[in-house]
Amino acid sequence: MTPHDIAVAAAHPRRPASDIDLADAVPRHRAARRVAGVLFFLVCALLVSAIARNPNIEWHTVFHYLTFSTILDGVVTTLWLTAAGMALGSAGGVLLALARNSADPLIRLPADIYVWFFRGTPLLIQLIFWYNFAIFLPRLDIRVPFTGLHLLSASTNDLVKPLVAALLGLVLHEAAYMCEIVRAGFLSVPRGQSDAGLTLGLTPGQITRQVVLPQAMRFIIPPAGSQLISMLKATSLVSVMSVFDLFYSAQSIYSTNGRVVPLLVVAALWYLFLTSLLYLVQARIERRYGRGDTRPRGVR
Repeated sequence: MTPHDIAVAAAHPRRPASDIDLADAVPRHRAARRVAGVLFFLVCALLVSAIARNPNIEWHTVFHYLTFSTILDGVVTTLWLTAAGMALGSAGGVLLALARNSADPLIRLPADIYVWFFRGTPLLIQLIFWYNFAIFLPRLDIRVPFTGLHLLSASTNDLVKPLVAALLGLVLHEAAYMCEIVRAGFLSVPRGQSDAGLTLGLTPGQITRQVVLPQAMRFIIPPAGSQLISMLKATSLVSVMSVFDLFYSAQSIYSTNGRVVPLLVVAALWYLFLTSLLYLVQARIERRYGRGDTRPRGVR
């Protein structure tokens, strides 16, 4: 090292790595990222402009049917299926997650088989199966064992109507996915937290409700929010069962007037609007459960 280097090092001493604040770090290649961002927005602007000026979309028809009564009724049905399916599916997912984490194989194995089956078969096939459930079981007949007393005796077609079949298929499918999301959240909590709860005299149920679940929520909320959005879009599959959701309502209109593209745009705009609202709700819930996270934004 030359005398000049020694003088420069003395004038500008290096700080130890432990003394460097993460907030002082300056990301590299900032200019390149800004250029890429500008190009991306330019491409998006050109794409939006091309769509807006396309005469084949027939925007006057789109705006006419955007608040059409049939479309609004379909929106209500879609929201109802999404809310009911997510609520019941989440409850089932929690129970399945607890069962899969059980040390008892008689409890764990049925839950494993359930998740394997419902995650391994397409939702569309499951919906069609429940829609045609009467073919497999024309009549439901439930009796009290060893007696002739009937608890339930009715035609399957009378009990499992299209809307019920749609909800049943969505709930059973959703429970399998929510099970894995909730179980991953449980596994993210260190085992020492449960051990600490045992030393305080808490029961396993109290440990789950008061110790594990509150800490796991930070890891459950983001994928659960994404699953809710997926559920909203998956409700469009119930159109094959003649359930008047948003997509089927649009189909019923363009099958009579022939305006296929404008009605598809109407449905797409409604789905975009509803998913955007869910994005905002998810972000707010994530901020609530992420209050203890002191890391700078963008650093994970």
